[in-house]
Amino acid sequence: MHPLVRDGGTLRQATWDEALERAVEGFARVRSQYGPDAFGCFSCSKSSNELNYLAQKFMRTALGTNNIDSCNRT
Repeated sequence: MHPLVRDGGTLRQATWDEALERAVEGFARVRSQYGPDAFGCFSCSKSSNELNYLAQKFMRTALGTNNIDSCNRT
């Protein structure tokens, strides 16, 4: 029901805005330190086409990497 964030080793409830901001900061920190190819995504053929499209769109536009694969091709 509520997102949780870690403060000093313990989890506490947070607002959605705070939780999303922490996620954004984490992605930005990894990307600036290691580059966009530090990320990868594996999607599933049982997911809808729309969900797989959103996964690849997020990886390519938000994170800047083409490291996305799927079990569709097996």
